[in-house]
Amino acid sequence: MPRFIRLPELAMRSAPAVLSVSALLAIWEAYVDLAGVPPTTLPAPSRVITQAFVERVALLNNSWPTLQATISGFGLSLAIAFLFSVAIDFAPRLCAALMPVFVISQTLPLVAIAPLIVLWFGFGLLPKILLVALVTFFPMLVALALGYAAAEPEIEELLASMGASRWKRFIVARLPASLPYFFAGLRISITYAVVGAIFAEYAGAARGLGVYILNAKNNFRADLVLAAVLVSSLLTLILFSLAVLVEWLSMPWHRTSRDDRR
Repeated sequence: MPRFIRLPELAMRSAPAVLSVSALLAIWEAYVDLAGVPPTTLPAPSRVITQAFVERVALLNNSWPTLQATISGFGLSLAIAFLFSVAIDFAPRLCAALMPVFVISQTLPLVAIAPLIVLWFGFGLLPKILLVALVTFFPMLVALALGYAAAEPEIEELLASMGASRWKRFIVARLPASLPYFFAGLRISITYAVVGAIFAEYAGAARGLGVYILNAKNNFRADLVLAAVLVSSLLTLILFSLAVLVEWLSMPWHRTSRDDRR
């Protein structure tokens, strides 16, 4: 039976996380009730969930622009990261020239750069895509570069002795070796993508979870702010799960060897 449909095993693996989150929510709920904290300061989890259900239509309408910007920006990030990773793998001097620039790009604070990108490119979808790509580009580039370097040199030497070109050796040896690193970077980057889209919307947009959070904050509705945060967290978890699923389906040999070690 395929491992992904073994529900008891899945439940056992998920139990610690479910219990820890449930305990945290229970402590939060009890503290708000016992301390009498007003909902404008710290709403209880039950209130947040209730308001999320009441505002489900507005949250759903604002989630779609955020999701659209996230997926588009992340797709652009993957394409650019792959192209640059191949370029620096074939030209080490290019890596030495460009890598400091890429590192500097990651030192730019989102709070400062998001309003500038919106100012330069307007309030449409483009600035959100660019900001998401900026946030998620570097982890993917580093993951791919490390993955290429992890290829077995014996395999490349064998291919070279058989007359394989540099490009052929890259396709046959280096690219498959990078897959575990690629998916590790994918899981890391996808968690930043939604945050990047929300920051861009927060800086300036017509719709989106960032705009919803800003309006709720200005109205002193902490419960609605946390409801939007809950929705953004769910979007991130869904995208992360999809990345794990794609990894599971794309590398059956890696899955088998990992299961054997267990």
